Amino acid sequence: MGFRLSGLVFWFVFGLVSSASASCVNPFFDHAPRPAQNLNQLMQKAERGNRQAQFQLGIAYESGVGAERNYAEAVRWYRKAADAGESGAQNNLGSMYVRGLGVAQSDSEAVKWYMRAATEGHPAAENNLGFMYARGRTGANSGPNPTEAVKWYLRAAASKYAPAEFNLGWTYFNDKGAMQDFAEAVKWFRKAAEHGSAAAENELGYAYEHGRGVTRDFRTAVKWYETAAQHGSAEAQRNLSVLTVMR
Repeated sequence: MGFRLSGLVFWFVFGLVSSASASCVNPFFDHAPRPAQNLNQLMQKAERGNRQAQFQLGIAYESGVGAERNYAEAVRWYRKAADAGESGAQNNLGSMYVRGLGVAQSDSEAVKWYMRAATEGHPAAENNLGFMYARGRTGANSGPNPTEAVKWYLRAAASKYAPAEFNLGWTYFNDKGAMQDFAEAVKWFRKAAEHGSAAAENELGYAYEHGRGVTRDFRTAVKWYETAAQHGSAEAQRNLSVLTVMR
């Protein structure tokens, strides 16, 4: 029996590229933020109202790359850029509220900022909004809403955004009601794997190991687990070890 991933994946943005967080606390940088060559110069631009400079300052203060880590300062500069219409900053500000970094934790504030960025077509924000609907974190007394989650995941997936493709696969694979569709899940895991998701590669291994949405095939399961492990998936490495022992 293979190990299972803990659930949907929450994503946020650093710089002009998207990054992932395996949890809502510890950021994992797919592409490390670029250190500002001249922080004072960047600060001057930001203070003059340059929203890209404000966004980059927020990134520097959140990540601790190019500046001493300071979540309150990260929030301050994200907010300035977000108020000026920078969708990446709006998304990141929402993620600060989700994690309670530099601000009091607030799902409602997070959803507000995700929605602003998502309506501008920002894939990470669309995915994050889907995550909030999936977890039932969109308002007081709200429960999980997989239908609304899928709507937002699909919008992000239209941009070939691997985190949303993975979350679609996860939703179809693990839903306990009418939405469960293993074949549809495998389709989305394949798309996410094509776009570099090690988590999706691991899930394809699990699908082949257990015959969910595909014909059971241990050799193919091993292939996907090995690929995912090579791309850094600890779950895949454990699954591979268990499968090897069982055989």
